Amino acid sequence: MGILLGLMLGLGLVLIIRSFLKPTPKAAAKSGPSLRERLEDLLAQAGIEAVSPGQLLGACLGVGIFVFLVMFVISGAFPVALAFASFAGYGPLALVRYRARSRRQELRELWPDVVDNLASSVRAGLSLAEALTQIGVRGPEALRRPFQRFAEDYRATGRFNECLDQLKRNLADPVGDRIVESLRIAREVGGSDLGRLLRTLSSFLREDVRTRGELESRQSMTVNSARLAVAAPWLVLGFMSFQRDVIARYNSPLGFFILVVGAALCAVAYRLMLRIGRLPEEQRVLR
Repeated sequence: MGILLGLMLGLGLVLIIRSFLKPTPKAAAKSGPSLRERLEDLLAQAGIEAVSPGQLLGACLGVGIFVFLVMFVISGAFPVALAFASFAGYGPLALVRYRARSRRQELRELWPDVVDNLASSVRAGLSLAEALTQIGVRGPEALRRPFQRFAEDYRATGRFNECLDQLKRNLADPVGDRIVESLRIAREVGGSDLGRLLRTLSSFLREDVRTRGELESRQSMTVNSARLAVAAPWLVLGFMSFQRDVIARYNSPLGFFILVVGAALCAVAYRLMLRIGRLPEEQRVLR
């Protein structure tokens, strides 16, 4: 009876959560980026160039197996070892996501300076390729490398559009996409409004940075408290793993079910908290 009630509770939570999710058309899902493309974007946003998506997934698998073996030796309980292996296996991906999120916040403050430099170069009469090359020389340090690679590619091939596409892939940023496409259109169709467009974009970006900074400072304590609340029971379980006579109670079908339900509830609560408090992130619609 207790197991049936637990299953009904879990099913009810899933239905409640699905009611808040917006349905996505199948056509849009098919045209969206693949898992490999999403991981490539994530690694590019984190500034990690030497790791491929396959290596990242391999690291997740390797860490998960290692932690499973360690926890199984310590506790002797298969369900407990599997639970901690699942958390540890997600660790490398979570670390890359944290790095990407931190770097996005850092770059969000640097993009206005990049746009100002481009506007100054255009106003000074430099070509678009020269203006982009100058960012790799005197632009913000964190953004120089992608523009230096653009300069190397352009000197090697002389193909402006292909080099712009590679620059977009290296930046993996929606603001970078907008800048690149603005420069592409300006080169192909001409026009005298590029400088004004860049200055307007710079002012919008600075206003967005100020607004996000205020909201994130107010949210930080609430988010950290929620993370601590989710991690606390698993920390207690980890300390209990050193007492085999106590942790052996989880080495049963009922114990496995309790751990699965607890992990599911923690994951759902944490994701729901993040979804409710998450600020909207600009998507790469011009990729």
